[in-house]
Amino acid sequence: MLSAMGTAQRDLLTKVVGEAVGTFALIFVGAGSIVVGADLTGVAFAHGLVIGVMVCAVGHISGGHFNPAVTFGFWITKRIPSMDAVAYWIGQFAAAILAALLLKAALPDEGTLGRTVPAAGVGDGQALLIEFILTFFLGWVIFAVAVDERGTMGVVAGLPIGFVITFDVLMGGPLTGGSMNPARTLGPDLVTGHFESIWVYLIACPAGSAAAMGLYDWLVLRPWTAEAETAVTEERPRRRSAGTS
Repeated sequence: MLSAMGTAQRDLLTKVVGEAVGTFALIFVGAGSIVVGADLTGVAFAHGLVIGVMVCAVGHISGGHFNPAVTFGFWITKRIPSMDAVAYWIGQFAAAILAALLLKAALPDEGTLGRTVPAAGVGDGQALLIEFILTFFLGWVIFAVAVDERGTMGVVAGLPIGFVITFDVLMGGPLTGGSMNPARTLGPDLVTGHFESIWVYLIACPAGSAAAMGLYDWLVLRPWTAEAETAVTEERPRRRSAGTS
């Protein structure tokens, strides 16, 4: 089957599988840490470690999004083709649902299956703001360490990305579940059949990611790219002049 595919189709399939594996791990381990009763620190590190490790593992293959909101930010800034973005979303959501299903089958007392919902006393509007800000941090760090070529982390970009997931969950976990990820929310919600406030996460997370990535792209990357192109253009006439003198 693979041999019958063209190179482009095979490459896209490889990327989608990488995205699916990373997303599956996030839901199975991250949500699973809640089901087995980990405290807030344990839950935060479970999510952060999964993302950090998986970004380092397959970031060179798919970019290591594992999050439809992150893919949305890349699409908005025109750093991923529309067809690839749709394929990523299908792989991410499918993996999240499968992980939630298997988590429910594997654990004897799955409870709420690690759902991300606003806590008692936290209104949907407040949850929307919190999730927007938390996802903004995530999108900003991703562009700073994994997209900006001047970033200091290089091949270990998963480390700071995992850390931002960790500190986001430490703050947002008790308030909204610290999702930052529509797939992280949809998988357990769909399997448990409870969808309270799901719209908050489906709106806030992509919006926060797109806002951060769009701002970083406009404020940092575009001026730097323009300066680099200007420097190259100015250098070429000098070299021709030097060669003819």
